[in-house]
Amino acid sequence: QVQLVESGGGLVQPGGSLRLSCEYSGFTLNYYLWGWFRQAPGKEREGVSCISSSVGSTTYADSVKGRFTISKDDAKNTVYLQMNSLKPEDTAVYYCATSNRPWNTLKPSSYIHWGQGTQVTVSS
Repeated sequence: QVQLVESGGGLVQPGGSLRLSCEYSGFTLNYYLWGWFRQAPGKEREGVSCISSSVGSTTYADSVKGRFTISKDDAKNTVYLQMNSLKPEDTAVYYCATSNRPWNTLKPSSYIHWGQGTQVTVSS
């Protein structure tokens, strides 16, 4: 059974940085795609970034391009999301997820297994 556990969230001032981690375990051989999503109160869950296990290609939402970086460390079974230049509008619960789709996508419906989420609050 695939399990995903996020960590690294917290309270940060605008302009600050956080690094989220998603440690995974279980049978992950057929899961090619790893993504980060976020959901703010009263809003739908949206895709932030994803990375392909096979070729390492990445995709970012326009709202985070140039500020967020996704990476994956297979030796540590961990996916990271480095978030820089944080803005108040980045405040949300952040989730990691995995998909067996062989192409990059930020659609939440394409993902199968999800973590429990970690809260990120950007406020002065």
